[in-house]
Amino acid sequence: MKFPRFTYFAVLTLSLLGAATSAFAEQKLLPAQSEIVFVSKQLGVPIEGRFKKFDGQLAFDAAKPEASRIAFTVDVASATFGVPETDAELSKASWFNTARFPQATFQSTAVKGLGSGKFEVSGTLSVKGATRNVVVPVAVTQNGATTLAIGTFSLKRLAFQIGQNEWADTSVVADDVQVKFKFALTGVGKL
Repeated sequence: MKFPRFTYFAVLTLSLLGAATSAFAEQKLLPAQSEIVFVSKQLGVPIEGRFKKFDGQLAFDAAKPEASRIAFTVDVASATFGVPETDAELSKASWFNTARFPQATFQSTAVKGLGSGKFEVSGTLSVKGATRNVVVPVAVTQNGATTLAIGTFSLKRLAFQIGQNEWADTSVVADDVQVKFKFALTGVGKL
């Protein structure tokens, strides 16, 4: 029996999508062993906060990093400095405006291997309705079945409209924010 060319193409495409989806399903983020920390300066003094809720979907292949896909979603209402009064301000419109923008997202556009367990992940970061391109250096190590992906990158908070109105004064709250992360993963192939 001969299949029309379109049918063959459709079956091939669905097979490839299925393989990619199963790669996503096999690799999992371990939230309890992972963290996303952000550091800013207020009146020149570093202050550290963190996001308590986030999730990731990934298909990472160290042997073929260019075929990897990485996506993260962060519940911005989970941001905390550990001080209830300060945390209550973070959800307001001047800061994260969590009622209107409950999530921040990262979607990779390219992954480049640099050797010795180091990678460069390019992608789009969307926070509070603003999307910017970012390049994130990542160091990957393995210990048994757990893979750790660790990295640090900087962003400008005002580019994402975080800290508006009286908080836009960078002499009070610095524009530069350092984001540090440690992601514990399972299901990643041998490095």
